[in-house]
Amino acid sequence: MKKIKVHIADDHQILIDGIIAVLSTEKNIEVVGYSLNGEDVLNWFASNEADVLILDINMPKVDGIVVLQNFFEHSFQQKVIVLSSYDDTKLIKEVLKIGASGFLAKKCAGENIVEAINTVYEGHQYFSKSIQQKLMETFTKQLSQKESSLHDSAFFSSITARETEILRLIAQQYNSKEISEILHISVNTVETHRKNLIRKLGVKNVVGLAIYAVKNNLV
Repeated sequence: MKKIKVHIADDHQILIDGIIAVLSTEKNIEVVGYSLNGEDVLNWFASNEADVLILDINMPKVDGIVVLQNFFEHSFQQKVIVLSSYDDTKLIKEVLKIGASGFLAKKCAGENIVEAINTVYEGHQYFSKSIQQKLMETFTKQLSQKESSLHDSAFFSSITARETEILRLIAQQYNSKEISEILHISVNTVETHRKNLIRKLGVKNVVGLAIYAVKNNLV
């Protein structure tokens, strides 16, 4: 079995030790080192490799944002899961733009870290449930605020009025049956519109809609 090589970067040794303890029980994951500041991260990756980097945002010497920017500017395709004590959507948007593959709140790192590593390693984005919920709430609020001008946005230029209406209801977490009752259309019609939205926006699910919106400055 090929092991997923993980490097951990955080300025708190106790957090690093905790993550290492959790990962040590996983047969398919191997910790290949850790760094206590951003400068050490950049130096380590100059001559070493890891499949996934667990990266704290707030570190001495060079912070996590600068590390990500360095990777981005040098087209260094490194899978990175950002660790942060904050779950502000502006911060999430910023790290997504410069190449992060996932975002994990420190308060739930222990219970989600293994799932996050496996998900990101397989080429998908990962966000803990609390982050997903925050993205959805922000996206729903933004849809409501911009409802009258959605059709003026290039992002929504290919979406019909009916699809926009359904997108708003999906973002508010209504299921297909509930949407069909609200709009007085069949469940099959709702499902067709849902599939068209997912195809047009290039996402996999409802959470993907929120993430896509964040990455494209809609929130």
